[in-house]
Amino acid sequence: MAKTLTQKILEGHLVAGEYEPGKEIGIRIDQTLTQDATGTMAYLQLEAMGLDKVKTDNSVSFVDHNTIQIGFENADDHRYLQTVAAKYGIDYSRAGNGICHQVHLERFGKPGTTLLGADSHTPTGGGVGQIAIGAGGLDVALAMAGEPFFLTCPRVIKINLTGKLEPWVSAKDVILKILGIFTTKGNVGCVFEYGGAGAETLTVPERATITNMGTECGVTTSIFPSDEETRKFLRAQAREGDWQELTADPGAEYFKVVDINLSELVPMTATPHSPGNISAVKDLEGMEVNQVCVGSCTNSSYRDLMVVAKTLKGKKVHPNVSFILAPGSKQVVDMLARNGALADLIETGVRLEENTCGFCIGNSQSPQTDAVSLRTSNRNFLARSGTKSAQVYLVSPETAAAAVITGKITDPRDLGMPYPKVDTPDEFIIDDSMILSPSDDPRGVEIYRGPNIGAPPANDPLPETVTGVVTIKVGDNTTTDHIIPAGSKMKYRSNVPKYSEFLFEVLDPEFYTRAREIKDSGRHNIIVGGLSYGQGSSREHAALCPMHMGVKAVLTKSFERIHTANLINFGIVPATFKDEGDYDTIDRDDRLEIPDIREKIRRGEPLVVKNITKGVEFEVDCDLSERARDILLAGGMLSYIKTKRDDE
Repeated sequence: MAKTLTQKILEGHLVAGEYEPGKEIGIRIDQTLTQDATGTMAYLQLEAMGLDKVKTDNSVSFVDHNTIQIGFENADDHRYLQTVAAKYGIDYSRAGNGICHQVHLERFGKPGTTLLGADSHTPTGGGVGQIAIGAGGLDVALAMAGEPFFLTCPRVIKINLTGKLEPWVSAKDVILKILGIFTTKGNVGCVFEYGGAGAETLTVPERATITNMGTECGVTTSIFPSDEETRKFLRAQAREGDWQELTADPGAEYFKVVDINLSELVPMTATPHSPGNISAVKDLEGMEVNQVCVGSCTNSSYRDLMVVAKTLKGKKVHPNVSFILAPGSKQVVDMLARNGALADLIETGVRLEENTCGFCIGNSQSPQTDAVSLRTSNRNFLARSGTKSAQVYLVSPETAAAAVITGKITDPRDLGMPYPKVDTPDEFIIDDSMILSPSDDPRGVEIYRGPNIGAPPANDPLPETVTGVVTIKVGDNTTTDHIIPAGSKMKYRSNVPKYSEFLFEVLDPEFYTRAREIKDSGRHNIIVGGLSYGQGSSREHAALCPMHMGVKAVLTKSFERIHTANLINFGIVPATFKDEGDYDTIDRDDRLEIPDIREKIRRGEPLVVKNITKGVEFEVDCDLSERARDILLAGGMLSYIKTKRDDE
């Protein structure tokens, strides 16, 4: 039977279940990655498992999020991460070496392998033909311990690309077009598999941009074939030995096929406050711009920054624009410095940032009040930039460069200049000195623990009955940024009690006080949400902190994949309304009761929710695999593992 590329790789890594879309499977993980905002808790969880060494082929700990280091907390975490990596057999990419996804693509990504990353944009690896999946830190810790990663066997959607991109139209416009087709919700349990003659015209960095931002559609991952273009990229990285040809079989059947003619695409933008709000740049031309930020894991490759440098060569930044550039890696900076492009950018008037996530996560360069900010990053959620009133537009490097010159949103095709030609280098500059190898004497490594680092919080088994209060009711498309912020608050991620104080602060600054009072009174907290609850980042703290605050159930119209897994991992019941109209009958502060919840979950039956305040009741579904039910009943993954070991 003809097979998709996705099926070939997943079947080759299958250790539990059978390849049947919609059913749970367990796969072997070859590689893992963490970044410092998710890594500290992941490695604390790994330590709790009592291992001597990780069991993957390759695991890498990157430092790319909290690099500003205001206060001692971040520096302490980084030292902890370095010592843990040395002790447990993990490569450590130091602060300044680059963004995890860019560096991993350059130095570690390998066609045909599986990569699990504690960051939602891990699917960047699909640009080299890798099944790369984002997950919560606990799932990544389990993978490092040699445990399978469990997921729903995906339905594969083929994105059939034809034609070739026109000048000033880029890979970012491709994925924005796809977001316009698929939106940010309704794609859970699917994989985007790219193919067609148009795919062959795209370089690996362009493919990586597309697979990176496919995350915003909510798919499990995205993947391109591994072909001669992949080989060319790996050869330039001195890693041709990692290459293998990988394609779908002719005649392979797909859940759905969507045709996109690259030749027909135009410059696009995602307007505030969602990556799914898609518009043509032409329709917004003339809007004044206050800030332009180029970089992030989506658009910080050598190719991207060379296009910007060549576009801006000999020009100056518009007086009303603050122009920020954050290269994706040290390798990219080295390349730009040695060919003169960096000097050209400096002469233009750029504000050069560190090779980190920075502005993308609201950790620096927050725009002015009511600003219009054009960014090449992947998310423009409300307040993510650090300025709640700012209007953030997601654009290509080409459109960003045009605004730097004109001070306005400008279709780059209207610049009246030749499109810069950028070829993939025959050889990239290879310098891995900022990637530290594990210690040859792990027993002699003493793990550093600063005062901000605490043990992973424990949880009790799920009670027989949940009796609680609706602490907050939110609408559709509630993101993990809404649940628990990034930015300057990330330094508390290894201190869950402190970090929990910022839960839902963007939507309801009084949430923490109300939740604490409910918890202290002996009742449970319950969250009610709309469609696509938990979209965005993989941050497990969006479940871990609610668990700490006594949240036992989240009732929504629908969930996103990673957040559902995180809720289960921390013993919080993810339930969906059988009748979405029941959402409208609930108000904040309503008292709810879910009786016999343990027994009903054990049997896989719908749960009955009694609204004591309104005097009504309704049903919600909690459709889980047997394994997920056992984890939930135990009170979360760590309790489940401990119980299994005690039984053995």
